Amino acid sequence: GLGGTYAGNPLGVAAAHAVLDVIEEEDLCNRAQRLGDRLKQRLAAIAESCPEIVDIRGPGFMKAVEFEVGGAPSPEFTKRVVEEAMARGLVLLTCGVYGNVIRFLAPLTIPEPVFDEALDILEAAVLAARA
Repeated sequence: GLGGTYAGNPLGVAAAHAVLDVIEEEDLCNRAQRLGDRLKQRLAAIAESCPEIVDIRGPGFMKAVEFEVGGAPSPEFTKRVVEEAMARGLVLLTCGVYGNVIRFLAPLTIPEPVFDEALDILEAAVLAARA
């Protein structure tokens, strides 16, 4: 028998174990680092031609990019990036106190071709927002 307020639900425990098995079998912790590194490298390359990018941060595959114009947070520029991305089929979310940050937290199981396409759309959106 299983009883008590703090006891785990057997079905929930079994599901949690299954998830942990997949994380280990598919090496998702290392994949998170690899994908995050690729995203950060691509954002850094975009930043070379986009001075509005003032910070790229975050652990693993959970990254954020911050935009400023004239040394001040720019929710307007950030909104243009989001709109340009949406017009191209990529959904982005803003965050931050000033709404000038875009955060990235895609599934760790994202297929490589889809991730490559997303990076291309992201770059095109940022460059279009500058025009």
